[in-house]
Amino acid sequence: MIFLLLTPLAGYVSAVAAHSALWDPSMWGFNVTAKTFSYDNRPVVPLQQMTFEKWWFHGHLSYPPPDNTFLEVPAGKVMNTEIACDKGATTLFASSPGGNIQSGNNPDVSAVKPQDFTIFSTNHTCVWNRWTDFAVPAAMPACPAGGCICAFFWIHAADAGSEQIFMNGYRCNVTGASAQTPIATSRLARRCGADPDFGKPDAAPWNCTYGAKQPIYWMQTEGNTFFEGAHAPPFYNDLYGFPDGAQEDIFEDSQLPVFDQAGKQTWLYYARKCGSSSLSSSSSSPSSSSSSSESSLSSSSSSDSSKSSLSPSSSKSSIAKNEATLRSLGAHKRLSKRHLNDLWL
Repeated sequence: MIFLLLTPLAGYVSAVAAHSALWDPSMWGFNVTAKTFSYDNRPVVPLQQMTFEKWWFHGHLSYPPPDNTFLEVPAGKVMNTEIACDKGATTLFASSPGGNIQSGNNPDVSAVKPQDFTIFSTNHTCVWNRWTDFAVPAAMPACPAGGCICAFFWIHAADAGSEQIFMNGYRCNVTGASAQTPIATSRLARRCGADPDFGKPDAAPWNCTYGAKQPIYWMQTEGNTFFEGAHAPPFYNDLYGFPDGAQEDIFEDSQLPVFDQAGKQTWLYYARKCGSSSLSSSSSSPSSSSSSSESSLSSSSSSDSSKSSLSPSSSKSSIAKNEATLRSLGAHKRLSKRHLNDLWL
């Protein structure tokens, strides 16, 4: 099974509080209003210091999209999406006060785990515009019967409310796929780009994670994989090795570079050599307060069904164990975490 994740990260969105979501009928919580939950849990509300059940899929797993409703992901082409702070500001209809929640048969979403996702596209100026494009890798493989699972993430810049993340889930389907090579095992990104605000004017390409990378889970009470402070948020941009556009190196036959500490590329290796599904590379260091906004799409593959069979409760337990391991190795120390390489969690 392949799981796809749409993950935009915003660095800066003017001086106005701009809480946004990527709106599509294929999303979980499409018709959730401020009255649906005991707290305001609309898709546009930011996620901060929440339990896993509340931030994962925005707590909307009980509000699925209708059956056979998909967000189309065109292989080798561009996805054109609508991002807005209110659904009524899009070409879609506004939600009624009652919520008008629609039901759907989505039995596999409960098996999805945070490490199942791999970022497959980024947009470094998301969420600036309502109409936002995401370039899709040409080698994106087809989804299994029933489609894939997608999600949309973004994070503010340090000077624009950075202590929050955003996540929304979608039922999606890759169209026009011709390639069959699976997506490689995704790993955690490492901070490796130029970071002048924290005394690092030059990029450190030898410290990047190349190939398939996971989304950024940050600033919650549990389930975090990044532990940077609020004034140094992680980003889906060059600072963490995410180039703008389609991430073409996420497949098992992708050739990935290796650099020495002088910045010279020394050799290439194939992504399939990166390891098993439990191998992660960890990085953490102060992040730049770049004034641009970025977004990213990610995808993950699991050909072995046993790798995606965890229930939400067991997934939560696994996340807690991973977080404890990171912290025991010093990941909570912002400066030391950047030196952690290839943790087995």
